[in-house]
Amino acid sequence: MALPRADKADICLLLEGTFPYVSGGVSSWVNQIIRGFPEYTFACCFIGSRPEDYGDMKYTLPDNVVHLEVHYLHDFQRGAQKKPKKGDAEAYHRLSRLHDLMRSGEHSPEREALLGETLDGLGDGCCYSEESFLHSRASWNFISDAYREHSRDPSFVDYFWTVRIMHAPLWVLNDIASNLIPARMYHTISTGYAGFLGAMLKRRTGKPLLLSEHGIYTKERKIDLFQSEWISDNRGLVEKNNAEMAYFREKWVNFFTELGRECYQSSNRIVALYERNRQRQVEDGAPAERTLNIPNGIDLPRMEKVRAVRGEEIPQTACLIGRVVPIKDVKTFLRAMRTLVNEIPDAKGWIAGPEDEDKEYAAECRSLVTSLGLEKNVEFLGFQKIDELLPKVGVVVLSSISEALPLVLLEGFAAGVPAVSTDVGSCRQLIEGLEEEDRAFGTAGSVVGIADPEALGKAVAKLLSDPQAWHDAQQAGIRRVETLYTQQQMFGSYRELYQGLLEGEH
Repeated sequence: MALPRADKADICLLLEGTFPYVSGGVSSWVNQIIRGFPEYTFACCFIGSRPEDYGDMKYTLPDNVVHLEVHYLHDFQRGAQKKPKKGDAEAYHRLSRLHDLMRSGEHSPEREALLGETLDGLGDGCCYSEESFLHSRASWNFISDAYREHSRDPSFVDYFWTVRIMHAPLWVLNDIASNLIPARMYHTISTGYAGFLGAMLKRRTGKPLLLSEHGIYTKERKIDLFQSEWISDNRGLVEKNNAEMAYFREKWVNFFTELGRECYQSSNRIVALYERNRQRQVEDGAPAERTLNIPNGIDLPRMEKVRAVRGEEIPQTACLIGRVVPIKDVKTFLRAMRTLVNEIPDAKGWIAGPEDEDKEYAAECRSLVTSLGLEKNVEFLGFQKIDELLPKVGVVVLSSISEALPLVLLEGFAAGVPAVSTDVGSCRQLIEGLEEEDRAFGTAGSVVGIADPEALGKAVAKLLSDPQAWHDAQQAGIRRVETLYTQQQMFGSYRELYQGLLEGEH
């Protein structure tokens, strides 16, 4: 399939691991935003890990997407045939000074100047070119000296390759920034690599940069890194300190923190979905005066039609709508189903979401169903159309260990489905309300602790077995979403941002 191409666009969306090749809440939101602003033309710059990690597009591109380009960060053939060279020792000395300033957390004119010099020097033939980084004596000395001064892990080989793998995507981003079509503004949907690309583009073009964070990228990467088994820890038993993070995990966390901080500093406006995440952005380096909250909103008329086809009976079905990946903690949902089935033997548990992102984890989840004896109760449905699914659901269940402001809860409420969720992100706010007027609507379900399958299962069982409590929760969710979380409210806030930035507000 040929990708749409154009010479320019009004807004360039910087998309890391999301729309249009990955389904899920953030991708749905991107699709929603593009379709909500037909007066603007959009370019989409998709950044993925490797081609084999993605399949076909999961979304039909809206007509106002005039340009789409796709890039992959991990191409291990880049620079493979280059020859050794001496390199610029003085340049790498200045780079070492920049890293010292980053470690200290200091923001100063010196740090800004050194960072600007570094970014300007990434191109071919420049002092920090990919060829120089991978093959020069100056780069080797820089990495070796940093290992001796800072590494708490004894393996130089692992240190060397960690540094190379960690930084290699920066030259991919530099190539993207050098060749991306002109846009009147850039809108990144995360910090991380996409956000750093936004910062690079802002420096080069002077065009406005808008950041919208759904989850806090650095927090989510920290969770991923703590769960990752590929990160080495070569310390012996005597050297290990359980209170201290393994060095290479810490190095990755610090790297993503710095990428995020540069994106925050470069963004004209910084959007969070709710107040706690806005505060977290400020703690992580976002200038407070540039931050604001814009909650997600749903297409209310569409979901009212979904609600209208519900039957009178309460479906004895608990449904987790999301990707089958560790951050969604599907295993806790499955264990909660064991508790639910013990109380309501005919209850059904559905997992509605793709399994191709982490096939090993998906296989473990399917094995867990067998070991729990839930083969007759639990079904993996794959990707489902929400309009067809929700009328058959009694309770939307969210067992995640990290979330922001999940669209699936809002869509469920508007479709007349209460929720039981772990206490993550804004889920308590959505279910119980925030301010006094909001809380007056009532509770739209229950909130339980993270990784507590018994509490999760009992909360679902309580709702499904008490029709009055279920109907009260249903009405609370409907009232809350109709009052506070509509698509029109969200579009109005983003229209104001887009217009202000496109008209030159800084």
